[in-house]
Amino acid sequence: MPQACDRGDRRAWGTKMDLRETLEKLEVLSEVRRVTEPVRIVYGIARSMMEFDGGPALLFENVDGFRNKVVAGMCATKKRLASVLGFAEGDVFDRITRSIGSPLPPDVRSDGPVAETQAEPKLSKLPILTHYEKDPAPYLTSAIVSAMSPDMRIENVSIHRMMVLDDRHLAIRIVPRHLYRLCELARREGKKVLDVAISVGLHPSLLIAASSPAPFGVSEFGVANSLMEGRLTLIQCRNVTANAPADAEVVLEGRILLDREVDEGPFVDLTGTYDVVRKQPIVEIVSMMHRRDFIFQALLPAGAEHKLLMGLPYEARIWNAVRATIPGLKSVSLTPAGCGWLHAVLSVDKQTEGDGKSAILAAFGAHPSLKHVVIVDADIDVNDPSEVEWAIATRFRSDKGLVTVDNVRSSSLDPSSDQETLIGAKMGLDATISFLKSREKFQRARIPE
Repeated sequence: MPQACDRGDRRAWGTKMDLRETLEKLEVLSEVRRVTEPVRIVYGIARSMMEFDGGPALLFENVDGFRNKVVAGMCATKKRLASVLGFAEGDVFDRITRSIGSPLPPDVRSDGPVAETQAEPKLSKLPILTHYEKDPAPYLTSAIVSAMSPDMRIENVSIHRMMVLDDRHLAIRIVPRHLYRLCELARREGKKVLDVAISVGLHPSLLIAASSPAPFGVSEFGVANSLMEGRLTLIQCRNVTANAPADAEVVLEGRILLDREVDEGPFVDLTGTYDVVRKQPIVEIVSMMHRRDFIFQALLPAGAEHKLLMGLPYEARIWNAVRATIPGLKSVSLTPAGCGWLHAVLSVDKQTEGDGKSAILAAFGAHPSLKHVVIVDADIDVNDPSEVEWAIATRFRSDKGLVTVDNVRSSSLDPSSDQETLIGAKMGLDATISFLKSREKFQRARIPE
C-alpha cells in the first residue's frame, strides 16, 4: 500500500507557482468551467475538451472510477497563458527568448509536495485518457520527461506522447532531437537504460520551457526557472538519476529500455490526422510519487492547447529571426488552422520593396517545419483569417510575390511530405502593397462617425 510520508515543515516546500496556483488565478479571472456530471476517461473527457476547445479551462470533478479531478485547457489561449505567467501578452516573445538565453539553475532538494505519497507503479490508478476512436490505448499527453547524460553534465526536459502498454510500461515517441541524443550517448557508453522522470500536473512555465527550442546542453528547467523568476524547485528522484518539479502533482520514476522497442500508435498529432505506427522505445516505470489528492492534467491532441504549447516558442523564434532581418516586423502568428505549426502569417511595415520576400526566407530558416508563410502589411490582423485572405485577394500577385522552395526538409507532421525522407516543398506569399503602386488604391473604404 502507498505510504504517506512525514515531510516535516511543509512551509519550506516548493514555490507556490504550480498547477493549483494557476487554477486559483484562472478562477479569479472566471476562466474555469467546473464539470460536475460524471465523465469517463474513455472518450468522455476528450469529447468535452473538444466541445470547449479554445474556451475556458475545464475542471472535471466527477471522473468515473477515480477520486481525483482532471484539469484541461489551462494554456489554451495566449491571453490566458500570459495572465498566469504574470506578464503582458505583448511581452511573451521577449520573455521566452530571454529565458532561453539566460536560464537560471533551480534549487534541487530531497523533498517536496509531490513526494507526499510513495507508491508502487500502477498506471491504471491514474485517469489517463483515451481520446479518439482509433487510439490503440490510453495516452499520456501532458507530461514532461526529464533525463541526464551519462556523465551528468547535460539535462534535457521535453514533452513526449506516451502510450500505456500495461501498469508498468509505456511506449514513448522520441523524435531525433535532444532526448534522442541522450539515448544515443547512453548506448555509446554501453548502457541498456536511460533514467527518466515523467512529471504530470505542472505550472505552465514548465510546459512552455519543455516545448522551447533551447540549445542542446541548456536545461529547460533553467528556462522555466527564468520564466518563473527563480521560484522553481526540483526534487531528486529516489529510484532513478533524474530531477523532477517538486510541486508537480504526479511523478513517475522510470527507465527507457534502450534495447527494446514496440509498435507505437496510431496517434492523433497536431494536424488532427493519425500519425503512422513506428517502432519506439519502452519506458519501464519503477516507482511513483504523488500528492495525496493529486489533480491529473490532460491535454487534447490537436486541440488549441496542444497547438499553442508547441507553436508559441517557435513563434518567438520566428519573431527574433525575422526582426533581425526586417526591423519593421509587427506580428507573428502560427495559425490555428495551420495546426499551430505549418502555417505562419507575419505583418510588416515595409521599408524596402524586398522586405516581404526577405521575411519569408527568414521565417523558413527559423522554423524548418513551416510549409506556408504569408506576409501582410501592418494594417492586417494576422489573427483574423478573413483579413489575411482579403490581403491575399487584393494585394498578392503570383508573378511577383510568390516564393517556392522545392525538395527541402519538411515536417514529419505534414501528411503530404515524404515520410521516409521528410522531403517536401514550401511556399511563401508576399501579400504586401508594392511601393510601385499607390497605397490609396489598396485601402479599405470606411464609413465615418
